[in-house]
Amino acid sequence: MWASSYRFLAEIPFVAPIASKEAGQIDLLWWFLNAVSLVMTVVIFAGVIGFAFKYRKKPGVDPVPVHGSNVLEITWSIIPFLVMLIMFWWGAQLFYTSQNPPKEAEEIFVVGKQWMWKLQYPDGNRGMNELNVPVGKAVKLTMASEDVIHSFSIPALRVRHDVVPGHYDALWFRATVPGKYRIFCTEYCGDRHSQMIGYLNVRNQDDYNNWASGGSTGTLAEQGQALFTQNGCSTCHLLNEQGRCPILKGLYNKPVLLNDGRTVIADDAYLRESILQPNAKIVSGFEANIMPNFQGQLSEENVIQLIAYIKSLASTAPPSQTGTNPPAGTGVPPAIRKPKTILKEQAPIAAVRAPQQ
Repeated sequence: MWASSYRFLAEIPFVAPIASKEAGQIDLLWWFLNAVSLVMTVVIFAGVIGFAFKYRKKPGVDPVPVHGSNVLEITWSIIPFLVMLIMFWWGAQLFYTSQNPPKEAEEIFVVGKQWMWKLQYPDGNRGMNELNVPVGKAVKLTMASEDVIHSFSIPALRVRHDVVPGHYDALWFRATVPGKYRIFCTEYCGDRHSQMIGYLNVRNQDDYNNWASGGSTGTLAEQGQALFTQNGCSTCHLLNEQGRCPILKGLYNKPVLLNDGRTVIADDAYLRESILQPNAKIVSGFEANIMPNFQGQLSEENVIQLIAYIKSLASTAPPSQTGTNPPAGTGVPPAIRKPKTILKEQAPIAAVRAPQQ
């Protein structure tokens, strides 16, 4: 019993492996903070003990008043300030880098659910608790939760981010060392929280290509296009002319003018809200209660697929997000016109709003 326990403890590394360039930089900052803390602790305690001994009360000796030293006070103010400034600059630089993924980063979608991680890739591949990425390539994870707050963590890459229900969270990394690394949920999410464990497989490019070619049912955008048709969205969201609802082609990441005078950007969060809660933001020129509420009817995975399809309709969509090309002659007119007649009854179809240009 004791021998097996010892072997188990011996297998636990003192620190997690370093599998990315960013991980090494974060570790350097961590060691610097610990070194400064250790030096300051030693200096402070040595000073307390030394001064307590030197200036202790001695029989027959009257204490001499000490009126201070400008040099000493300036020294112990300036040096700690400069050290703290280094900490701030170093930490801010790493934080800024961690929050701004490269434009060429491949986007992978992660959905947290008690007690698993579900993954969707742009090429249509799907997985559960197994994240596969090519070595040396920037990867952006767009994450959502279907139930409670989770926290996606890969210690080997020194990345972690809370996944909160109701909106999208994101992190990115560039794994540089092939191998298999643990994925944890680091936010208590229920009685089986400790079992919410997955793995990151960092593969060489040839190995990754072999894995990626093993059984996709169409790209993520093509899966979203199928959902778009199945739910009747194409009945009102026409590609070649103005229908009952706004045109979606060219919408993604463009400004949207709302009925209340505000302007918002049609990003992932806006599209998600428009699908699940269509009356939250009404586009200028359109009325409320035309589109049914899909909250609870579509899963987070379905919403991600629909958003991928809408992204594929944008002229600036990356190749990994493009779906089946629409039929010829279905281009967007030069201006999105207000519909001549707005039907006030609720139509049983999906509608995501687009801007009036």
